[in-house]
Amino acid sequence: MATTNDGVDMSETCSDCGRDTPHAVSVQIQTESTKSENAEFSREPYRVSECQVCGATTSTRMNNA
Repeated sequence: MATTNDGVDMSETCSDCGRDTPHAVSVQIQTESTKSENAEFSREPYRVSECQVCGATTSTRMNNA
């Protein structure tokens, strides 16, 4: 499934800036296992948010959101 970015920034609270700032938000598949064996079975979706002011990045596992 393809996704598109319509160019709209989301405003979220940034823990580094201490205020609401524009953020770029994406969903990424990340491997949780440090072992190469069976790594393909340890991939999980994460919501990644990057502050457009200071560059701080937060990553939240979608299964825990």
